[in-house]
Amino acid sequence: MSKRGYIPLDCYPCLFEQVSSLAKITGIGGEKGKELFEHAMRRLLDTRGKGIVVQHVVRSATDKAIALSGRGDGYDPYGDIKRQSNDAAMRFAGAFDKKLRESPDPLQYGVKIAAAGNIIDFGAKKHGSLDVEKELRTLDDREFGRFDFAAFADRLRAASSLLYICDNAGEIVFDKLFIEAMQRYNPAVEITCAVREAPVINDVVFADAHAVGLDEVAAVISSGSIYPGTLLDETSDEFRRLYERADLIVSKGQGNLETLLDEADERLFFILRIKCDQMARLSGVEKGALVLMQGGERG
Repeated sequence: MSKRGYIPLDCYPCLFEQVSSLAKITGIGGEKGKELFEHAMRRLLDTRGKGIVVQHVVRSATDKAIALSGRGDGYDPYGDIKRQSNDAAMRFAGAFDKKLRESPDPLQYGVKIAAAGNIIDFGAKKHGSLDVEKELRTLDDREFGRFDFAAFADRLRAASSLLYICDNAGEIVFDKLFIEAMQRYNPAVEITCAVREAPVINDVVFADAHAVGLDEVAAVISSGSIYPGTLLDETSDEFRRLYERADLIVSKGQGNLETLLDEADERLFFILRIKCDQMARLSGVEKGALVLMQGGERG
C-alpha cells in the first residue's frame, strides 16, 4: 500500500466522477445507480478515507457495478472504450514511429510520446469529455515540467533488465514505440511489461496488450494487481521478484505514481502527464505538464 494510507479531500470529487462514469457505462440507473453510489460512499464513510487509498474504492465500486449490471464476472465495463482507444492510437502509430526514427534523439522523442500518450485516461477524465483523436493530434505540442532524461539514459545504457509497468489502453500503442526505441538504444536490455490482473477503468489487461502487439516486442505478464495502480503488497510473487531484480523500472501514469512514489527507489522512473491538483502536489509539477521523474528520497 502507498505509505500515505489515506484519501485526500481533493480526490473525493474525482472518485464520484468515476462512480458516475461506471453507472453510465454499465447502464445502471434508478435504484441500482443509487445503490452503486451508496456503496462507494459507505467505503469512505466507514473509513473516513483512512487506511485505504483511492485504488481500493475504485476496485470496490467496479466490482459492485459489475454485479449490479448482471453481466457476469467476466464483464469489462470499459472494454469497448479500450478497443476504441487502441484503434484510434494505432491510426496514429505509423506517423509517430516515422517521427521517432527520424528524430535526432529517438530515445528522447520516445519518452515524449510515451508521456504525452498518457492523456488517454478515463480514470482522470469525466466520461464523455475525452476526445482521443484530438489529444493524439496535439501530442507533439506537450511540454515537460520535469525531465530527468540524463539519469534515465544513463540507467538504461547500463541495464540488463527493465520492468515496464503499463497504465492505459490506447497509451500502450505509444509505449510499444517507446519500448522499441529503448531496445535500439540498448539491444542487450531484457524488457518485461506488467499489466493489470483484472479489468478496472481503462487500465490495460493482457487482452488489450495482445490486441496492439505489445507481446511481440516484450514479455507481458500480469502484475497481479486488480487496482488502477500498483500496491506492491497486493501484487503477485512473480511481479515482486521482477520488481526486486530489475535494473530499471518504468512506471506509467498517475495511478502507478500515486502508489509507488513513496517507495523512494532510484531505479524507478515515472512517465506521465499530470492531470489533477493532487498529482501536481505529489510531483511538484504543474497540472497539464509531462513528467519524466526519477524516484528516490524527497526532501
